[in-house]
Amino acid sequence: MPIGWQPIVAERAAIGRGARRRVKRSALGPWSPATRREDALGVIRAQDATRLQSLIPIRHARMAVSPWTFYRGAAGVMAADLAATPHSGLEVQLCGDAHVLNFGLWATPERNLLFDLRDFDETLPGPFEWDVKRLAASIVVLARDNELPATTANEAVQATLRAYQRAIARYATAPELAVWYDRVDVGDLLGFFEVEDRARLDAFIQKQANRRTSTGAFDKLTELTDGSRRIVESPPFRVAIDDAVHLKTAREVIDSYRGSLQPHLWHLLNRFSYVDVVRQIVGVGSVGMQVYLVLLDGRGGSDDPLFLQLKQAGPSVYERYLKRSDTTNHGQRVVNGKRQLQTATDIFAGWATARGFDFYVRQFRDMKVIPDSHRIAPRLSQFATACGEVLARAHARSGDAVAIASYVGRGDAFTKALQGFAVSYADQNATDHVQLQRAIADGQLESALVF
Repeated sequence: MPIGWQPIVAERAAIGRGARRRVKRSALGPWSPATRREDALGVIRAQDATRLQSLIPIRHARMAVSPWTFYRGAAGVMAADLAATPHSGLEVQLCGDAHVLNFGLWATPERNLLFDLRDFDETLPGPFEWDVKRLAASIVVLARDNELPATTANEAVQATLRAYQRAIARYATAPELAVWYDRVDVGDLLGFFEVEDRARLDAFIQKQANRRTSTGAFDKLTELTDGSRRIVESPPFRVAIDDAVHLKTAREVIDSYRGSLQPHLWHLLNRFSYVDVVRQIVGVGSVGMQVYLVLLDGRGGSDDPLFLQLKQAGPSVYERYLKRSDTTNHGQRVVNGKRQLQTATDIFAGWATARGFDFYVRQFRDMKVIPDSHRIAPRLSQFATACGEVLARAHARSGDAVAIASYVGRGDAFTKALQGFAVSYADQNATDHVQLQRAIADGQLESALVF
């Protein structure tokens, strides 16, 4: 399509109505085990084969803790299941793992805290409702994990879906630049919560943000050893690199990373010098991927630290079912998706290749405030409402809000369908979790004692 030519609003709305005729909104709701084309353990084993084998038992152990931790690690399982169901065909840049705790706060380059999506390892163009389904089902799983009543879970899912519906309709009539510049700062986020909660939550957010910086990490995670500054080990989660192969990989990533940064940012990074590197284990779904934490010092010495995280990026779990990424480097795919979906992005976000593996690079922590499930659970509907609005904005930035809003409509057909899916898929997730636990107990899968 030539630059400067765009379909008129009526044509875009017709696209949404046409999608509704092809795939009724009610068709998005049903889920049963009979729908499944791939066994959950088979999907997990296939992912295991592509990762560091020494870390696979830790991955299994973390996923086995609860249905919630299983859900966090099973994006690949859900991708296979979503691909087995009808979909709208209305494409956006998917976050790919839009579960309820993959929304959080971090600092913009101007040091303002914003609330947004925060994980893009699985990002890829795909049907908009796949993100919405992942979010909706996660709310039910999280509610059950915190022993909340089913009515509370249902109310939270409804709040999310209605927030998405309202927001995508609003973005459908907004100017393009207004959508692009829209943001949710701390004040906006607090506005979703009860008045009596706001001061307490604001204090928590500010405290966490001020602690979770490179300086805070330097104070907490480093020590002087024989006159040299070193990142403190915490095996198996954070270990020094004695293996020459891993050390070479980390250094090659930094060298290759240069080409992905704009010249003025590489000029800034050149003011920092390498100090130390360790290998990390992070999250649940990422366990087994190569992750390194690098400490750099600015020209002011140890009072001027910068931590960068180097994280391996493999193919999105959706690539088996959707078109392949248009980038050859999966780290670039992650960063491009991040920039497409987030209001503001880490200035040091970039990508690299080393020893045949793709990586993306980002600042470590950088005032990130990651929500805690036990803190969120009593306020689940309010938090979920914020997540629904943010997801709609991400989809409006990357897809056609008019077509999506036309498909979703103003009634309750869409919300009822996805409400039903969320509950049914949470049941499926619980069954899959039990299957994983049994496989570990039977010795089919290895599980670590320390994880």
